[in-house]
Amino acid sequence: MPVLIRFTLALVLVSSNAVAASAESVTVAVAANFTAVAEDLAKNFAAESGHEVKLSFGATGQLYAQISQGAPFKVFLAADVERPQKAMAEGLAVKGSFFVYAQGRLTLYGPGRDMHDGKAQLAGDFGRLAIADPETAPYGAAAVETLKALGLYEKVQRSIVEGENISQTLQFVDTGNAELGFVAASQVLGKADQWLVPPDLHAPIAQGAVLLEAGRSNPAARAFLAYLRSEEAMKTIEAAGYAVP
Repeated sequence: MPVLIRFTLALVLVSSNAVAASAESVTVAVAANFTAVAEDLAKNFAAESGHEVKLSFGATGQLYAQISQGAPFKVFLAADVERPQKAMAEGLAVKGSFFVYAQGRLTLYGPGRDMHDGKAQLAGDFGRLAIADPETAPYGAAAVETLKALGLYEKVQRSIVEGENISQTLQFVDTGNAELGFVAASQVLGKADQWLVPPDLHAPIAQGAVLLEAGRSNPAARAFLAYLRSEEAMKTIEAAGYAVP
């Protein structure tokens, strides 16, 4: 084998071994509404960095409860800003690591229905309305705020079925267990049978990220949070139906 080729192969092997040696794993707690885009981001980040990303999805309140009970997450991507900030205040997250990574939109989804007038649909004839648990899921809280702003909460309250998180809420609608459902716009991107809720009907759904104390010395955790603020990541987030700061 020529000397030049042997030397080139040696460099490739050394480089590959260095990447393997520096590769880390990061466990990320992710709000359920961000499932699909988080999977895309994790895949792209892993391909670029060599780090492994392990995602765990759930309602923001449920994930926070797990974090406060010692779950070994390194990064927290919430569907609100209150819980990441609370994590910092309670010593569960690294001070100064908080930032807003996405701005969510709430939509009323009704497969096969004319959804041009969402208020009319809510005031009309249907059996069940699915929302995420408003105690643990910010999109569920926004749904309740919307119903109250429209003056329809009392009318539809008995028809409400609650999902543990926004993913289960969508499942209720997709399986026909509810005719209507308040879900994240990102979950039904491109579908015609939805009514995008005017943002003035509920508090903003700003979604916050934070580095947890368990990830303080984890290079992959810090690198992943930095990646979320990159131009490439922001384009991916916007394409999934979110706004970015």
